[in-house]
Formats: sequence, C-alpha cells, structure tokens
Amino acid sequence: MTEVKITVGESYGKKRSISLYLRLIFHVIASGVFHSVLMYGGYLWMQLLQREDVTEPAIVTAKLFTPCYLTNWNFLFQTIFLTMSLVYDLMEWFDRHETGLGRKLRFCRDVMFSGLVVPLTLFISTMFWTLFWIDRELVFPVVYDQLVPWWFNHCVHTNIAIVILIETVLQARRHPTHYKLELWLTGGAGVLYAIVYYSIFFFAHRWLYAVFGIMTWWQVCLYQILIWTSTFVFYYIQFPINRIFHREEVEDQKQVIQEQKSGIQNGGFTEQTNDSVLKHRSKNQIESSSF
Repeated sequence: MTEVKITVGESYGKKRSISLYLRLIFHVIASGVFHSVLMYGGYLWMQLLQREDVTEPAIVTAKLFTPCYLTNWNFLFQTIFLTMSLVYDLMEWFDRHETGLGRKLRFCRDVMFSGLVVPLTLFISTMFWTLFWIDRELVFPVVYDQLVPWWFNHCVHTNIAIVILIETVLQARRHPTHYKLELWLTGGAGVLYAIVYYSIFFFAHRWLYAVFGIMTWWQVCLYQILIWTSTFVFYYIQFPINRIFHREEVEDQKQVIQEQKSGIQNGGFTEQTNDSVLKHRSKNQIESSSF
C-alpha cells in the first residue's frame, strides 16, 4: 500500500515536469516568432510612412491609423503575454516561481490571458475570416496585398488562434484568476476600441473597416452590440473548454493538496507503519492508497 501511494506522488510530479518542459519549448518558439513578426510589422509601417505617392483610400487609412487597428492591439497583447509566460517558465525551471515576484507575474499573466488575449483573439479570428470569405473588401482589401505578405496576414489573424488553442492544452486555467478584473479588461478593451474607431470616423471622416461603411446607423448599432456580446461570450466559454482538457490533471492536484494539508509527506509515504497508526488513518488516506 505504501509503495502504491509513492507512485501517485511521483506520477503527478512527472506530469508536472513534462508539462513545464512542453510549455517552455512552446513559449520560447512562440515568443521568438511573435517578437519577429511585431518588428517586421513596425518595419512595414515605417516604409509606408515614407511613401509620398500613396493615393488609394484604403492604403492612406492604413498609413495614418495602423496603431489604431484592434488586430495590432491584440498582437501586442499576445506578444506581452508570451513574454511573461516565458519568464515565468524560466522562474519555475529554476524553482523561483513561488517568490513574491513569481506570484505577481503569474497573476498578471493569467489575468491578461483570460481578460484580454482570449476574448479579443477569438473575436478577431472569427469576425475577420467570416467577413473575409463573404467579401474581403470589407476587412482586408485586395490592394493590401501590395503591402502585406500573405504569411504576415496569417500571423496576425490565424496563428493567434492557434496559440490560444495550444496554450489551453498546455496550461490549466479552469476558473477566472480575478473575475471582476478580467471582466473589466474585456469590457474596457471593447469600449475603448469603439471610442477609437468612432472618433476616427467623426474627426477624420473615414472608417477603419469598410464593413461599417455599407451599414445604416441602426445596423451599425446592432453590429456594435454583436461585437461586445461576442467578446463576453468568448470570455466565458474559455473556462469550460479548459476543464475538458485538464479535468484529470486538476484532480491529481487536488489529491496532492489534500495530502499536504493532512500532513502526509513524500507523496503519501508514512514511515510509521504500526497497526495503531493504521487504525487511525482517515478515510481519505485509505481510499488514496487504493489507486
């Protein structure tokens, strides 16, 4: 019975080590790719700003308002998130993740992921490709192909969703880290972005996205409600989806935590083996020995 209980603790430890190893590899690669794409995007914009021969309205809009696109905001958020994740993985690798700095970094990482990265990424990928297949001129005019390579478009509109999927598989986030703060981030980003593109329309007399230009004002209002509603839907669905991938892992975590709280050390191993001690074991300890 004792040997089996040791195996349970060791099994969880091995799972945790493999998970850390996979997360570290993923975050090294993803962080490197995202930083490279971000720098290349900045280079493209600098090149565009230097051009004086731009007359196409869509390109002029991109030239003047590149920092105002939600796609670029989200890509920056993802880059920051991946950087924080990589730093935290390294701290965990060197067993420094339970320090004050490590706990704060983990909190910021998880809140940012749940409150900003997930809802904005899923909204952007879903809405962009839906409108793109209906009529690409509504979100990404053909003339943009002169400026943006096809692979760059997929980096900022497709790969971002793949990162979310892989992150969900590798990291358990079954519940909100800070529910109110995450909701404020989700709602605040939506409201702030609405202020940005409506302000551009009223002051510069142009829409960031052509899809708004084909709508009447009541349609714009309905579309705006759809935008805000969808981001909150994406926020809420991430947790049940995460529980699908991490149900077994979290049950293992609960068992280890329960053993720690009950004073059992070394993965459930107890040096005292006389009959009087065995008789006083709790029901939970006896049940755990049967696994």
